[in-house]
Formats: sequence, structure tokens, C-alpha cells
Amino acid sequence: MTTTTIGIEGMTCASCVARAERVLKAQPGVRGAAVNLATHSAQVETEGTPDLPALGRALAKAGYGLREEVTELAIDGMTCASCVARTERVLKAQPGVAEATVNLATQTARIRHAGLATPEDLAAALTRAGYPAVPRAAAAPAADEEAIMRRRTLIAGALTLPVFVVEMGGHLIPAFHHWVHRAIGMQASWTAQFVLATLVLLGPGRVFLTKGFPALFRGAPDMNSLVALGASAAWVYSTIATFAPHLLPDSARAVYFEAAAVIVTLILAGRWMEARARGRTGAAIRRLMALAPDMALVETPTGTEERAVSALRVGDVLRIRPGERIATDAEVIEGASFVDESMITGEPVPVEKTPGARVVGGTVNGAGALRVRAAEVGAGTMLARIIRAVEEAQGAKLPVQALVDRITLWFVPAVMGVAVVTVLAWLVFSPPPALTHALGAGVAVLIIACPCAMGLATPTSIMVGTGRAAELGVLFRKGDALQRLAEVEGVAFDKTGTLTRGRPELTDLIPAPGVDADTALRLAAGVEALSEHPLARAIVRAAEDRGLTLPAVTDFATRTGFGVTATVEGRRIAIGAGRMMAAEGVDVTALPDPEPIAARGRTVMFIALDGRPAALLAVADPIKPGAAETIAALKARGLRVAMISGDARATAEAIGRELGIDTVAAEVLPEGKVDALRGLGDGVAFVGDGINDAPALAAAAVGLAVGTGTDVAIEAADVVLVSGDPRALVDAMDMARSVMRNIRQNLTWAFGYNTALIPVAAGVLYPVNGMLLSPMLAAGAMALSSVFVLTNALRLRRHRAALPREDAHEHR
Repeated sequence: MTTTTIGIEGMTCASCVARAERVLKAQPGVRGAAVNLATHSAQVETEGTPDLPALGRALAKAGYGLREEVTELAIDGMTCASCVARTERVLKAQPGVAEATVNLATQTARIRHAGLATPEDLAAALTRAGYPAVPRAAAAPAADEEAIMRRRTLIAGALTLPVFVVEMGGHLIPAFHHWVHRAIGMQASWTAQFVLATLVLLGPGRVFLTKGFPALFRGAPDMNSLVALGASAAWVYSTIATFAPHLLPDSARAVYFEAAAVIVTLILAGRWMEARARGRTGAAIRRLMALAPDMALVETPTGTEERAVSALRVGDVLRIRPGERIATDAEVIEGASFVDESMITGEPVPVEKTPGARVVGGTVNGAGALRVRAAEVGAGTMLARIIRAVEEAQGAKLPVQALVDRITLWFVPAVMGVAVVTVLAWLVFSPPPALTHALGAGVAVLIIACPCAMGLATPTSIMVGTGRAAELGVLFRKGDALQRLAEVEGVAFDKTGTLTRGRPELTDLIPAPGVDADTALRLAAGVEALSEHPLARAIVRAAEDRGLTLPAVTDFATRTGFGVTATVEGRRIAIGAGRMMAAEGVDVTALPDPEPIAARGRTVMFIALDGRPAALLAVADPIKPGAAETIAALKARGLRVAMISGDARATAEAIGRELGIDTVAAEVLPEGKVDALRGLGDGVAFVGDGINDAPALAAAAVGLAVGTGTDVAIEAADVVLVSGDPRALVDAMDMARSVMRNIRQNLTWAFGYNTALIPVAAGVLYPVNGMLLSPMLAAGAMALSSVFVLTNALRLRRHRAALPREDAHEHR
């Protein structure tokens, strides 16, 4: 009998407890269940290991959920794609694990499980399998992998160089060969080579032996096993030829110490270059982390003091000096300045900050001094959330990786089988010296087939691409959104707050003949200041922007559906639509025809003073800078573009015409946006910013939230356009396509390399042109294959914004 504790979500009362117990006890294999409301958990007695997915499904049908947690592990010893597949298989076999994703590039695992196994249990399972692991939070600071690999490579190179010069120099220059034999003799030369090659294998190359052979004995050979077998085979054969030559036929007495040493040195050099490139792939995360200052100037009852940012609390009042980096997310309570937010949003133009505005931790203050009140600290800041999201996206596994995992799991054993067949074929069919040919071909097959390039092909591209996207103001919250976004066929936009600013503004002010425009606006704003209508606020803001002083107002009255009236400075004023003017008996024919203005999606109003027309006003939610460019760029990339809006059809269609959007769904209720989206067909992304957009963001092929929108919308989205600039969508689209193209290039190279060169290493060209691939060349080609993949991925760091962003953007 096994007793297991599971977490249950959604219970609120005693009846929930009874229902959950009844559901659990009804499942096959469950002998008993005791549910605890206080701890939201259950003790379940089962025959053997519980079928967790079945329990989860049963609870879900009853309206409850199995509480899951996410654990991250730091793993040591992974070197190739077969290691990734093997560690994932070990993790998925642990009790309660629903999903496990291992990333070769970051040397981490992300496990979603129901708590049956603790993080320590999961780490221990990997350690037993030969991959030492610890929970990521408890991991010691990562050693400088590049420095370690550089040191090993240089030591191996220094020991290998004399062996290589003596042996290969003798082959290339016969006179040098004869000189060595006369000077020290063949036996002394071979003995010296034995000593140096042994030092290489037992020193810098020990990592291959200590990891490769245990993996082989466990029946789970990996890339280290291939290198260990190949180098050891060359070393053992050469050692026999040196110290027990009578065991070999005369024609086969030769040494390959240089092959064993050079193989190790070249592969170490390749890993050194990989470590260097991997360090550069994480540069985006390190740059983001470096944005957060260490100290902040905090106001206290006795004055101000320097305090560690990690010690800040919500509500602390901070002083931000000119040119200083802002310590945490906060609200401005005093002062005015322009803040450079480019490192967070990608926007090049500093944003004005006045009391009431929000500032983001990590951004740089301009020339003004600010007093701010901390609104978010620690893990709750925007910078921390961005870093966390980028790390999660970088560790994600795309659907395309599934093919790689299936292949590489069996790749190494298959290669070892090919190597055995190669050796046997050469022993049977080769001309003398058969044993020498067999050994060389077998070792070459083992060495050249390393699947490192396959394992690095996808994660390195994701790391570099998502990191660079974050620098451009595009946050991929879910890594697989890269592949889905690259495959979309269309994009649907919400209108308000996405393509438009989301706030009405005065767009037209046309005074009647003989009327001063500022006078008309001042009087109208005085009246509208007493109204709560959004259009009224637009008129008031316009007057304030012009520095106009609002007058006193009396006798204010609202006529629902028509407009407002009041007395201002002894004059009767009426403001409203055409029907208001008709009801007041005001002839507005002296003013321009409102129809063409209304056709452009604007709301037209009139001002009348003492029964005579004074001005025509038009208010609209203005289109965001760059929106039209974005639509044009998407169309140029072959995408269908649509807009889904709850606005009146005339207004929505007017905006659609102005932006060049052909498909417009107007007057759509919030609950109808999902249906409208589905009506556009499959493979359509949705871009929105409001709470009412959250269902459509979640239902779309890819949901993209505008970063200046609501938290609900951002949480429902796969991708966040941090700056709120629609032009960032084009960057997101281009980056997704670039990453997928980069991954395809890497995979084509990795698979093509092995497909083409394994037969060559086995010697299939020997009967045709006498070509054999030496183990040394095989090692060099293998190392260069991984370097090619990493270098190709690093090209994504040069990705530039598709559309220039020279306009200042209004941050709300």
C-alpha cells in the first residue's frame, strides 16, 4: 500500500471535501482518500504508484484541480542532444511529473509536477542517471566554463603538439622522419609519444573517460562515450604496437598516439568555442540584470540614507537624482523630468514624467530631479518580470525539437553499431594492413558522428532570438510562440488602445467667421469641465495644452442625447451635435459641412454663443504613430490583416480605411470577439490591450498584448509588445521568422553533416578514389560543426528593428 499526498485546488467548503473524497475513492486502485480543506491537500492510499493523470482528470470533471508546481534544476554533464533526450526520459519517469523540458544551451531543466516528488528527489534521480543536478535556487554560482575549457585546451594542445609534429611531420617530410629515427630511435619516439598522449587522456581528456565509459556501461552511451571509445581505441592499439609488437602482424605495427591526442585536443577546442558562444547567447539576460542599480537614496524620518535595492519596501519614498538609474518601479510624487526607457521598451525618445506618472526600475533619469514612491519591488518589478519571462522563453522547447529528440535518443547507439560494422567490413574486405584500416575507419565513425550540433541547433537560436527581441521591446512569454508566430497567416487587431491611443483628443477646431478660436475653446472647456463625458475631457485637455484659463460657469445643464448648456461670463453657451443646434434654433450653415469630417471616424460637435454659431469641434481617438506603417509592413509580408472592434461601424470602418485594413468587424461585444476571430480562419494572431481582449488573446493562434494595456490582457498573451508601439509587432513577426529560419539552417547543417560524413568516415569512397578520413580530420570536422551552429545562431544578435521609431510615444 502506498500513501501519497496531493494538492487540490478549487475547494471552498465541507461539501467540496466530501465530493473530492468521493471522486478519489471511486478511481481504480485507490483504497482510501482523506481530504483536508485547511491544507487543500489529500492523503491517497493506492495499490502501488498512483495514476496521477487519471486522478487529475477525475478531479477536473468534479470541478477541482490537481495543484501543480514548477521546479527548475541546474544540471551538470550534458554534452549533446542524446543527453537531453535521456535526462528528459528520466525526469518524466518520476512520480507526478507532467512535463519536463531540458535545455542543453542553458544546462537547466524545467519540470511541471504535482508535488509527489520533491525538487531534491528529481535532482537525485538525474544524479543517479549520471547527470549531477541540484535545484536551481540552491545551485552554486556557475563556474567560468569558458575559462575551464580554455585551460584544458591549452594544456592538451601543449602536450599534443610534440606528438603531432614528430608523427605527422615524419609522414609529410621523409627527411624529418629519418632524422628523428637517427637522433632518438623509433622505440624512444613511440615511448615519448605514449607518455604525452597518456597525459592528454588522463589530464584534460579525463572528462571524456569518466563520463563516457560509465554512460556506456549503463547502456546509455552519449557523445562522451563516442570520444572515449575512439580515443581509447587509438591509444590501446598504439600502446600494444609500442610495448607488445609481437601481438600484431608486421604490416600492422604502427602507432596512432597523435590521433588519440589530437582527437581530444580538437574536441576540447570545439567545446571551448561552444562555451564562449554560449556565454554570448546569455548576454541579453546579463545586460537586463545589469540595468538594476544596487543602491537607492531613501527618505527616512531623520533625512535620507543609501539603502540596498534588495531592502526596499513598497511605499518607500526615493529621491532620483539627474542622470541616475531608477531603482525600482514607482510613481512620481514630485518633480518633472524626461526618462530614457529605451532599454525596457525599445523606444528611442525619452518620456516626460510628472507627478502621477509611473517610472520603471532600471530606466535612466534625465536632467530633472524626482521624488518617487516605490510601487513594486524585487520580483514584482517590470524588469524582474521581463528577465523571468525571457529565461522561461529561452528554456522552452519548440515543436520542431521533438523530431530532434526522437532521433538523437537512438543516434549514439546506432553510430556505435555502424562503427562495429565498419571495423568488421574492413577486416574482411580491406587490403593489407587490414587492422590499421579497420581501426582508423571505426574511430573516425565514432568521432565524426557526435550529435552536439543537433542538440545545440534549436536552443541556441531561441536564446539569442528571444534575448535580442527583449532588447527591441518584444517579450516572448512562451517560447513556443516563436514557432506559432512564424507560421501565422493573418493578424487581427483590437482598435482602441491598440491601433489608437485609447483616449479621445480634439482633432479639429474651426471657428465661425469673426470668432477667435482660443476664445471659443476656452469657453467650451469651462463648460465641459463640469461634464464626465469622455469627449468633454478631450476638450478640457486641449484647452489646458494651450495654456488657456478656464472661466467660471453657472446654470450648467445636461440634455441627454443632445449636449450641454450653461452661462459663461454672462453669455449663454450651448455645445452639442447637430440635433442640439436644431433644438436651440441655431443655423450652422456658416460652418463647414460636418459629413466629410464624420466620415473619417470623428465625432462632430458645435458651439453656439447667444444663439449664434461659434465653432465646429471634432473629437476622435487618434491613431497611434506607426500604425499605418505596421499594417503596410504586415501586408508586404503576405499576411491578412483584420480589425475587430466594439465601436460603431462607421467609426471602425473609417479607421480601417485610413489604415488600409480591408476586413473590419465592428460593433462586436466583448464576448463575441472570440467568435469574430474564429470567423477569420485558422492561423490568425490577435493583438489587444484590454480586459475584454483577454479571451481572444488566449484563443488566438498567438496572442500579442500591448504592454501599456491591462495586466489581465498581458497575462493571457503569448507575446507582449512592451512599449505599446504597434511597430513592435513587425519586429516580433520578423524575429520569429528569423529564429525559425535560423533553426532550420542549423538542423539542415547538423543532420546533413552526419548523413554525408558518416559514410565517408566509414570508407565508402575508398574503392572509388582511395579516400579515407583520418580520425584527426573527423575530430576537427565534428568540432567545426558545433561551432558553425553556434556562430549561425549568434547572427541573430544583429537583428535590427524593421520600422524606424522616431516619433515620441505617449506612455500612459
